[in-house]
Amino acid sequence: MTTKIIYFMVNGRLEQAEFQADCSVADAKDLFRAAAEAGPHDILKLYSRNGNMVNISPRLEANDVDSYYQLEVVASDLHNAGVAVPTGLASVENRLHHLESKVLEDAGKPPDIVSEMKSQVEAFKKKLQNVERLSWLGLFRDKSDQQARLSPKTKRTQQTVQEEQEQVRRRFLHMSSLQVTEEVREHLKTPVFDNWQWEEAEMMVLLQVMYTDLDFLTAFHIELDVLQNFLFEVYCHYNNIPFHNFQHCFCVTQMMYGLIWLTDLRNKIDRVDLFIMLTSALCHDLDHPGYNNVYQINAQTDLALRYNDISPLENHHCAIAFGILSKPECNILKNLTSEQYKQIRGGVIKCILATDMARHNEILNKFKVTLPVFDFKNKEHKEVLMKIMVKVSDISNEARPMAVAEPWLDCLLQEFFRQSDTEKLKGLPVTPFMDRDKVSKPSSQTNFIRFVLLPLFTELTKLFPCLEQHILEPVRKALEYYSDLERAGQEDAGATKP
Repeated sequence: MTTKIIYFMVNGRLEQAEFQADCSVADAKDLFRAAAEAGPHDILKLYSRNGNMVNISPRLEANDVDSYYQLEVVASDLHNAGVAVPTGLASVENRLHHLESKVLEDAGKPPDIVSEMKSQVEAFKKKLQNVERLSWLGLFRDKSDQQARLSPKTKRTQQTVQEEQEQVRRRFLHMSSLQVTEEVREHLKTPVFDNWQWEEAEMMVLLQVMYTDLDFLTAFHIELDVLQNFLFEVYCHYNNIPFHNFQHCFCVTQMMYGLIWLTDLRNKIDRVDLFIMLTSALCHDLDHPGYNNVYQINAQTDLALRYNDISPLENHHCAIAFGILSKPECNILKNLTSEQYKQIRGGVIKCILATDMARHNEILNKFKVTLPVFDFKNKEHKEVLMKIMVKVSDISNEARPMAVAEPWLDCLLQEFFRQSDTEKLKGLPVTPFMDRDKVSKPSSQTNFIRFVLLPLFTELTKLFPCLEQHILEPVRKALEYYSDLERAGQEDAGATKP
């Protein structure tokens, strides 16, 4: 088997990664992480000698010590990384993982000391999570914490956020003038795209590429600076919460973009419909507070009262989207005819409202009825397909490689547990699938995949058989993976019972 040797510079030292050409993307990235002593949620950036960003994959061209790559490690935002693990602990955990892999290769079985060290690291992580939970609940604060909340530094938080956003804007505008490589453009069209490698400013550049490569700027007379203002305002209106943040927005939009190319929808429906779907994906969770519709209604929040308990979040996302578009400098629809504007506004509203999971069965059943006689020229058929495409994109994480998907599950559970903790504190009904005392990581996924993802993805694959290998097979494998974990957990629990 052919072995590749890749030379790269990281933290001022020359390193090398050696792997077989047929190894997985995850294995290749693990080698770079180990050499860089990076944590599991750190973002890795690899640059060629001429400064172009290249994708970390087994397809990397082999080089020599004189043509080394440059590797940069960017610490991820712990608020968006699922479980917050200190860098030192993440490094220890990473080293243990690779040590165990090496021992397994050589001896076939890891020594007891490695298993013991892993158990100690895992126990310490759980202690940290408990401390974090106690602190968040207000049960682990002292007077200095209370004084900090009242200090001038806290009052400047909004100013600090605006300053950070302005820095992101400057980086975005600077990078938007640079050429995105053909390799990245092609990779962007696939479900295996790894969002964890990209910073927010870079994501905006890639979103700009999506709008450009689908020829939206020409078709709808969108000025480039207006598109950039629009994308930046969208970024600013996603909150810094564990799951429903700008990275999630990017992932959903990127999946939609990939599905458009994979299914050849560009040659099946009008460009305006593609525009509606991509823009709906981009705006579908704007200003999400991290608490779902059930919480909004039970807590009688302003959103629930404003929208009469009818899809309060989805209605709010739509309102924020068109609030952004009402600003002349952000209005990518300003050069359209009134008829085009009406069509796009109506389409975006329908697609975003369709992401309310309370309507899932209703929309899926309508789609099933159309399948035997589906006609891309039929307006009703096309509308329900557009809703299905946005829904699939919204909940598509498990169609991605496990190295990309699993951190998103950690983020989602963090947000779920925060909601159930709040429900308990306020005496509200506790959402069962969000209760940290009743839900495990595997159990949270097995039922969702079995009863939501598989039926939805299966029906879409009937219309587009090419999607079976791209999204349906990975979801089946994810179900198998989490089912095995769930069984193992149940067996362990049974073994510890007296």
